[in-house]
Amino acid sequence: MRKKDIDQFLPHDLAQAQLVGRVWQRGRVPGPSVVAVRGGAVYDITARVPTMVALLEYDDPLSILESLDGVPYLGRLDAIMANSIAESPDPELPHLLAPCDLQAIKAAGVTFASSLMERVIEERCRGDLTKAATVRHELEEKLGNSLKDVTPGSALAEKARELLQAQGLWSQYLEVGIGPMAEIFTKSQPMSAVGTGAKIGLHPDSVWNNPEPEVVLVVGPDGRIKGCTLGNDVNLRDFEGRSALLLGQAKDNNASCAIGPFIRLIDGNFTLDRIRNLVVTLKVCGPDGFKMKGQSSLNQISRPLESLAAQLMGRHHQYPDGVMLFTGTMFSPTDDRDQKDRGFTHKLGDEVWISSPDLGCLYNPVTTSDLAPRWTFGTMALMRNLAARGFVKNSIERSCE
Repeated sequence: MRKKDIDQFLPHDLAQAQLVGRVWQRGRVPGPSVVAVRGGAVYDITARVPTMVALLEYDDPLSILESLDGVPYLGRLDAIMANSIAESPDPELPHLLAPCDLQAIKAAGVTFASSLMERVIEERCRGDLTKAATVRHELEEKLGNSLKDVTPGSALAEKARELLQAQGLWSQYLEVGIGPMAEIFTKSQPMSAVGTGAKIGLHPDSVWNNPEPEVVLVVGPDGRIKGCTLGNDVNLRDFEGRSALLLGQAKDNNASCAIGPFIRLIDGNFTLDRIRNLVVTLKVCGPDGFKMKGQSSLNQISRPLESLAAQLMGRHHQYPDGVMLFTGTMFSPTDDRDQKDRGFTHKLGDEVWISSPDLGCLYNPVTTSDLAPRWTFGTMALMRNLAARGFVKNSIERSCE
């Protein structure tokens, strides 16, 4: 691929960005390596930090990256990126994985006013996409943009709750959208996320679904936000709309969580204030010629990022391996695709591009979860692999044969 084509997958200020990630590489024992990006080169830092969690445990992860003298050089960044997004990657060359490993993968829901309305629509439709346009029109007539500027948990939010209940419009999604407590749920399991270039999976029984482009916060074991990346919280609107108790079935399926391409660590140049104003773009290109685009800013979120992290982790709950926290989707993909008033749903072969100038681009083609590569490399597999490669002192024996 041409350099200008690869550049779109990388931060616009690559020379200043502190990027870390994971790649799968060949060798005597193939396996995942933790890497650091310096300019246009990728370096293997697994001997210093065998897992991404080990790096993020440091109060200052940047201290591990101050000097890369003596660590193995893996190759040019553009070559590794090109192999990662190729339709048929070369198995002899490194390719990108999701940049997280042992962290919990959590998600905050209904954190934007636009997505809040869509969740209410799903609920009132009971997951039936044919009713969505009618319900959307009814809610827009009654509510308009009245919830857009409501601060969750405020006195105004409580007043809005009373008014909506009186009109018979209250919903469990409004409870977490404008109430004091955020919705935070388990999106996926540690080690299950796929990286850029990998196929993302839809449950084969779903007929109403969409991408959910999000900024993903990297929260350390101490609860501090240490960086961020991009994510696709693949969503099944029909499953969740039928019942909130189907949230696990809607969210946690094979290849249904994509994260990447790299984690960008907070430093003097890339601050939490800069994260708050990240602009994210979504593009979907279908095999049928359909195209959908959208753009939004994280500064439209209804809850402060620190508030989400505090509700996730504190005295009430600890995550000793840290968390990858999806911050909620900014988009409501309602463009009609096949029929009028049917809105958007994926087709196999769709290509999803989620990008931000500061973070690069997460790219994934769409398939179904049963056709996507099976997830077989979990936590124990990682520990055994690191032991076999000499990165942990004691090998971990199989608990049973």
